[in-house]
Amino acid sequence: MMARLSFSLCAAMFFVGLWLPLVAPRQLEEATMSIRFDQWMAINGVEYESIEEKEKRFNVFKENLRLIESVHADKRSYKLSLNKFADLSLDEFREQYMGLRADAAVGKKAPVGPFMHANLSAPPDTIDWREKGAVTPIKNQEACGCCWAFSAVAAVESITKIKTGNLVSLSEQEVLDCVTGGVSRGCISGLMGEAFRFIINNGGLARETDYPYQSIQGTCDAQKSSSKAGTITGYERILSGDEDSLLLAVANQPVSVGIDGSGFEFKHYSEGVFTGDCGTQMNHAVTIIGYGTADDGTDYWLIKNSWGETWGDKGYMKLKRGVNLCGVAVQASYPDA
Repeated sequence: MMARLSFSLCAAMFFVGLWLPLVAPRQLEEATMSIRFDQWMAINGVEYESIEEKEKRFNVFKENLRLIESVHADKRSYKLSLNKFADLSLDEFREQYMGLRADAAVGKKAPVGPFMHANLSAPPDTIDWREKGAVTPIKNQEACGCCWAFSAVAAVESITKIKTGNLVSLSEQEVLDCVTGGVSRGCISGLMGEAFRFIINNGGLARETDYPYQSIQGTCDAQKSSSKAGTITGYERILSGDEDSLLLAVANQPVSVGIDGSGFEFKHYSEGVFTGDCGTQMNHAVTIIGYGTADDGTDYWLIKNSWGETWGDKGYMKLKRGVNLCGVAVQASYPDA
């Protein structure tokens, strides 16, 4: 993994005003590219250990910029940006940030129990669980592929708020450290179902402040996990590909889902309803926290990611709904409390 040294926050803020918006595709001179790269480095607090590493990253940056501008030339319903991943190749990005273990068996199974939201015959046209105070702020998994832990914990945080009235930030690190013995492998990959089962068997999950995130798997700490700020009694799977049932579930609570987040456009998503090209390989995990319809009539899912606020629309994404885009309904589950 490449080494980065952080600028001070003040230095980064000083250069924010120099940021240039993306323009239509054109042949950019090397000097112009270099200026934009320096601006990107300042905004993101990045410095490289050697001239050779900087030159390598500059070449990746230029290619990413050209691809972004080619997408914008098509005037799609969404926009991309030179976010914090702009100096990473697609292969590097996938290696560092994709962490969901595809569970083919899950997609073939019916829900664990009777679908608890099946009786909701008329779900609301739109819902945003942030407006109900049931969503914690955006978190950042950093270069640890434990999106599965963040996705599951976000769903548990929300159902805890819905059931108890208390919104508490819970510990992804406890899940990362303590989920062992199954297929989950810490920062390499994991399953939300295993995270849910651990929380059930553990009698709950500690507060994030008691068991803070370290972005690396450590040893399970029983003392830190002794506080139980969020508990669940079980979890249920939604039948693979069933977006109607997924909508009924989201109308009642945020839902943990797998997704194909490995594409270039997903990597650089910034705003709008994403309708981009992506497959159905389950390699990333997020949490659906709502749904709605855009002004142009496009139905969408509202997704909470775990790549920090500098990705997407301050950490969130609108994903086209009704076509199982990016496999959003293939591997979905939610906790009971």
